[in-house]
Amino acid sequence: MIKTVTDMIFRGLEFILVALLAGMVVMVFGNVVLRYGFNSGITISEELSRYFFVWLTFLGAIVTFRENSHLGVDIMLRLLGGRGRLACYIVGDLIIIFCCAIFFWGTWVQAPINATMESPVVGVSMLWVYGIGFFTSIGIGLLATANLVSTLRFGADARFAAGDFESGSLSLRERIE
Repeated sequence: MIKTVTDMIFRGLEFILVALLAGMVVMVFGNVVLRYGFNSGITISEELSRYFFVWLTFLGAIVTFRENSHLGVDIMLRLLGGRGRLACYIVGDLIIIFCCAIFFWGTWVQAPINATMESPVVGVSMLWVYGIGFFTSIGIGLLATANLVSTLRFGADARFAAGDFESGSLSLRERIE
């Protein structure tokens, strides 16, 4: 049940990513055609495409983290034994969780400032743009916590063997199960 709900959430995120990218393409291409073909343009599309890009980047980071597709250097892990891998995984996950906490806190501190500012063209609160920091820090933080629990439960060797560093197509949870 949980796996199904999690998969549905991430399918929804992937759909949102596709919609954001499609929206960016339509707005930017449409503006280029209008600008060079008809000597006009839509001002709102420039600003919205920038905001779409911000959301696309941060939501994409969550999806990429779940799929274990971020850049990584695994050569050291290949040289280490089970305890060394365990230590690396635990320390790495704790660092990620710590960074997510700092990111959440920074977004929290900036939230009142961003809430009072409006975007120049669209007129929405800038919290709608930069508030994605809340979602990203919580999302990646929860995934890193799940990875940490998985490492402590199954051990580093199971996580390393499940890593399949060449394919990168399955998430850690799918590889272990």
